[in-house]
Amino acid sequence: MRWWDLPAVMSIELELFAEDSWSEGMFWSELAQRDTRRYVVEEDDSGVVCAYAGLCAYAPHEAYIQTMAVSPHSQRRGIGEAMLVELLGEADRRGCPHVDLEVRSDNDPAIHLYQRHGFTQIAVRRGYYQPSGADALVMRRPG
Repeated sequence: MRWWDLPAVMSIELELFAEDSWSEGMFWSELAQRDTRRYVVEEDDSGVVCAYAGLCAYAPHEAYIQTMAVSPHSQRRGIGEAMLVELLGEADRRGCPHVDLEVRSDNDPAIHLYQRHGFTQIAVRRGYYQPSGADALVMRRPG
């Protein structure tokens, strides 16, 4: 992901996450931390960004999937899984066997995707997503 991808990323972010969405400033901040972050985008056949994901390798042996989204018109094509595999590979390359993430408790497709890749639920964060107040499941892929 580069700065010029942000308009398309923000469009997807706002469409999918509405009131719980990240701000453009949050993405700028993430992209500025190049030593500890890896952000990727996927383009559709017409060259338009249709998905994005980001990883933070914030401590020795630990990483965190910061965000992941696929636009509605591109879902169910394996794009999310490909991005997850890319981020997990990056975590492995950085020597981070433990990978954590948060997912909305009502996002069954994402939860099942993460479970297929070895993630298990380790906690619930009540009211985590704001301002909606939706709960987050904390999931971990152990090393």
